[in-house]
Amino acid sequence: MTRHFLKDTDLSPDELTEVLDLAEELKAAPYSMRPLEGPQTVAVFFDKTSTRTRVSFAAGVSQLGGSPLIINPGESQLGHKESIPDTARVLDRMVSAIVWRTFAQSGLEQMAEHASVPVINALSDDYHPCQILADLVTIREHRGTGEGNGLAGLTMSYYGDGANNMANSYALGGVNAGMHVRIAAPAGYQPADHVVAEARALGRRTGGTLTVTEDPLAAAQDADVLVTDTWVSMGQDSTGRDDSGSPFARFQVTDELMSLGRDPIFLHCLPAYRGKEVAASVIDGPASVVFDEAENRLHAQKALLTWLLSN
Repeated sequence: MTRHFLKDTDLSPDELTEVLDLAEELKAAPYSMRPLEGPQTVAVFFDKTSTRTRVSFAAGVSQLGGSPLIINPGESQLGHKESIPDTARVLDRMVSAIVWRTFAQSGLEQMAEHASVPVINALSDDYHPCQILADLVTIREHRGTGEGNGLAGLTMSYYGDGANNMANSYALGGVNAGMHVRIAAPAGYQPADHVVAEARALGRRTGGTLTVTEDPLAAAQDADVLVTDTWVSMGQDSTGRDDSGSPFARFQVTDELMSLGRDPIFLHCLPAYRGKEVAASVIDGPASVVFDEAENRLHAQKALLTWLLSN
């Protein structure tokens, strides 16, 4: 059966550890694995703009011996003149994997249902699982415990819009790794009930936990990782959200919040807006590992592709 990666829980906890281990190997020896030798082609669709995702997948596919086929909006019939199922049936006769950065999660699910090659979610309105893989690689590098998967038992606190794709993936991906995840968000911007329920059910297997709070100070207490995202997610309407601060002003990651943690590192998937979701002194300070995090998109995605193609 073809394996896909559409959301964070598409990897079991043990499989997640395998992918993280592969990422570590590939970071140390970038050209040691060539599952796309040929070169085989990977179709990479972009319905949304991108810097890190575009470069990391293009470079990663090439380093794995393959050829990335980048397809921008308006350059294919996908979803307009041709249905997603028909597109999937055409692509899987020509390419070895499909990567799609899009809007609706349902489109990715349709693609995977009709494709016989791996389909990877490079971002949707609901989840951003490739980013979380990179973040977990980064946390292991800087705060790994050296036991088990190196992540279990660590505390990661997310600040800002708790109802967006990043918060959903932090909740699921972090708990899948056995971490204690805290979502600090204002009322009205907290994770959907089904995400909370899924994360907590998963935690009963992994030992991870999910806490949702409106108290930013409590969320930072003894945390190992503080993380945030832009206050208005990519491709989403900003109606009702005051980007000058309200209702997220209390949830800006500041030096005060960082001081409450356990010598925490700071993560941000970028692009960042200094003075809004994060203070400049934090993102440009010694605890920030955001550029290691950006680089690790490359290694994590190479590991994911290698793992999917071998399974």
